Amino acid sequence: MKKSLGAKTIIYPTPVLVIGTYDSQNKPNLMTVAWGGICCSNPPCVAISLRKATYTYNNIMEKKAFTVNILSEDMVKNADYYGIVSGRNEDKFTKTNITPVKSDLVDAPYGKEFPFVVECKLFKSLEIGLHTQFIGEILDVKAEESILGTSGFPDMDKLKPFFFDPAGSYYFRTGKKLGKGFSIGKEI
Repeated sequence: MKKSLGAKTIIYPTPVLVIGTYDSQNKPNLMTVAWGGICCSNPPCVAISLRKATYTYNNIMEKKAFTVNILSEDMVKNADYYGIVSGRNEDKFTKTNITPVKSDLVDAPYGKEFPFVVECKLFKSLEIGLHTQFIGEILDVKAEESILGTSGFPDMDKLKPFFFDPAGSYYFRTGKKLGKGFSIGKEI
């Protein structure tokens, strides 16, 4: 029997997305968000949700661009730090020894040391209560060659992304493969 947990902001797994932006003075900033994911295939888009009070919210409104960065599990402390400290008060790139790189396609930075980067221009924003959802059109995806598999796309075992448990506030690593998508279901 299922027990009602009430209306909660939990879904599993929750991705850990590090958002790169510039402020009005072109100072680079990073912020971790847990509310986001792919939201459209044509045009290719990703959505993230932020509170208006955040520094990153203002940066996206100003520059109309952001990057979405996926970090490997060895950078989990960085990701947590990016979510708990405001860029208004600290230079997160300097504090974590990450080299800011200006995107070739949008007015936003990413970390040179980050293995996976999605460059987005602001496509649309939508106010939803306390949060604003920013939909970014994906202009390019960049991945370190060292994380690519034989398919030419990122290999999860090499990227080693991690995810967040919003109810327990813990980070978890990815586990073993369970089956091939769009294939294993055909066994039913």
